[in-house]
Order: sequence, then structure tokens, then C-alpha cells
Amino acid sequence: MKLISWNVNGLRACMKKGFEDAFYALNADIFCLQETKLQEGQIDLDLPGYHQFWNYAEKKGYSGTAVFTRVQPLSVRYGMGIEEHDHEGRLITLEYPEFYFVCCYTPNAQNELKRIDYRMAWEDDLRAYLMALDRSKPVIYTGDLNVAHNEIDLKNPGPNRGNAGFSDQEREKMTALLGSGFTDTFRALYPDRTGAYSWWSYRFRARQNNAGWRIDYFIVSNRLMDKVTQADIFPEIEGSDHCPVGLTVEL
Repeated sequence: MKLISWNVNGLRACMKKGFEDAFYALNADIFCLQETKLQEGQIDLDLPGYHQFWNYAEKKGYSGTAVFTRVQPLSVRYGMGIEEHDHEGRLITLEYPEFYFVCCYTPNAQNELKRIDYRMAWEDDLRAYLMALDRSKPVIYTGDLNVAHNEIDLKNPGPNRGNAGFSDQEREKMTALLGSGFTDTFRALYPDRTGAYSWWSYRFRARQNNAGWRIDYFIVSNRLMDKVTQADIFPEIEGSDHCPVGLTVEL
């Protein structure tokens, strides 16, 4: 089973930059998006053979997630069932017979960490949500998680220490998640690989210079790791400031 996640930074814009070509070339069984920046009815996307599930932010042109799946899920839920967190379209959970698939667009802590308190609350509640799912069946958790966990996960860790996405607080929450029965699949398979990034600033020719960050993940319940055969990053696919990331699992 091939899984793909991509922060498209506005699906309508990405559609003009080759989204459908990339979608069909990647040929995933489950393909999920973050930052769709859409409201219902604002796009007509025909993807034959795929069931579509959308979670829209109440604020127009903001946030939003989507999952396109060849395999009809047993159930779908939007958000984590906590009022504070469920207005921005950030979470979709699909239940399958053997696992839960969770697509997430994690809130950004923003400049000068002005949203860090909310981000910390989100992280604690999301970790509890994933752990509750995991007690029922294994979890595949993916998306733009807006944190580079370790120094190896960004090109310039020194100058970025303390900035949004590389603050001690955010990194500690990722450590806590991974200590709660979950594995970062890419880093488990490639513990020493450098230069592997999924997001680049639009400034300073960052992408051309590969001055990036790895902030898009596939994280799985520990007991699924023996089913993981491949973890991918596709920096050659453009159309967004993020590139797609992938996971292949034998289920």
C-alpha cells in the first residue's frame, strides 16, 4: 500500500502548477493534502477511482485538509472532538480494518512564537488522541507537522534555534510523541541521511540551494514498523513550497 502526503499551500494554485500530473504519477492508494485553503464548492476535482474527504477551515482561504483514497474506509471523523481545535480543518481520521490513517496540518507557532501556547495545547491533546486510537488499532499519522525534530532535519539549525518549527518546546513535544509508542519512519530507515528536506522558504533561493527543513512526516505505531518497506521524499516535485512525502507499507 502506497501512501502520500503533501502540503500544497493552496490547492487551486497548485492545480495550475502540475498537481494532477504529480497526483497520477505518484499513484498512491491514499493521498492526503494539507493547507488546501478551500471552502466547500470552490474546486471541482475529479479523481476517478478515489473517494474524497475534505475538512475545511471556517476561515476562508486558510488551512484545510483532504484525503483521497481508493479504499473505502470503515468510518471517517473530522477533527479530534475538542471544540478549541476543530474550527481550522486540520485533522481527518480514516478507519480501516487494520489501522487508522490520520492526516494532520499542525498549527504553526508563528513569528516570535506568538501562538506557542496554543501549539502546546494542540500537541498534548493530539498525542492523547493518537494514543487513544492506538489502543484500538495501529495508527499511521502523517502531514505537515511544522517541526524539524533534530538538527539533522534542517540545513541551518544554529540560526534557527528557538524559531517557530525549531523551538525547544516544539521539538520536545515531538520527542514526547515518539516516546509514546510511535516511530518517525523516514528517520528510522535513514538515521544518518542529511539534506533530506520537505519544505523550503520562497526566499533566498532556498530550494535551489537545498536550504530546507524536514517538517512533513509519516509516523506509525511502533508495532507497524516491521510492515514499513519504504519512506520517501520527492523534492523533484514542485508546485508548492513543500514537496510530497511517501510511505509504503505491506498490510
